[in-house]
Amino acid sequence: MKSYKEKINIEKLPKHIAIIMDGNGRWAIQHGLDRVGGHHEGVDSVRNIAETAAKLGIKYLTLYTFSTENWNRPKDEVDALMSLFVETIAKELDTLNKNNIRLNAIGDLSSLPDENYRKLIETIERTSKNNRMTLTLAMSYSSRWEIIDAVKKVSSDVELGKLKSKDITEDVFEKYLSTFGIPDPELLIRTSGELRISNYLLWQIAYAELYFTNVLWPDFREEELYKAIVEYQYRERRFGLTSEQLLS
Repeated sequence: MKSYKEKINIEKLPKHIAIIMDGNGRWAIQHGLDRVGGHHEGVDSVRNIAETAAKLGIKYLTLYTFSTENWNRPKDEVDALMSLFVETIAKELDTLNKNNIRLNAIGDLSSLPDENYRKLIETIERTSKNNRMTLTLAMSYSSRWEIIDAVKKVSSDVELGKLKSKDITEDVFEKYLSTFGIPDPELLIRTSGELRISNYLLWQIAYAELYFTNVLWPDFREEELYKAIVEYQYRERRFGLTSEQLLS
């Protein structure tokens, strides 16, 4: 029997995969650890999936790392997550450069603690010349925040006379989003069995294929990614057309 990797059609890879990394806390409970222990294990999955995606030929990988709503979690957990973030970013710089991966970030980055923000920007700058794959971390991010932020910027430009309201199109509006310059995801993966989008890339996933798995994020490794891609390649992407139109 073929492995999932052997079933993948390299000619039909999604250019951009977005992932909602869910299940660290439940994994920790199952293994008798505190929630922070689950987040530590989740970092290993981030490394594994980023390296696997890059080697496979995926050009863009976007990970939902920390939402604006996550700030409402217990302070001890948030503080531990921020410390883990700084520690991980510092440790992974060599790995990113070795794999020719460019780091990017989207979200309300100004809300991050100073040390986190500094490390993040430093790593983004030090990987800026890499071109094998762009790894985007959605930090202090939510779609509603992003869309409201874009509307404010559009309104400001209209008030300043830089833009006319009649000229606002989808293409123009997208230039004000934090993902501008990155193609929309073709595949959105959510781990842990939850069946919701959780305020993630709502504009960008308008035509993405959605893939939900019961696997908890710390257990989501390369074979699970291959499985998701194979499922994606089985689907017919019509974009409003009929199957017959696609064949004509």
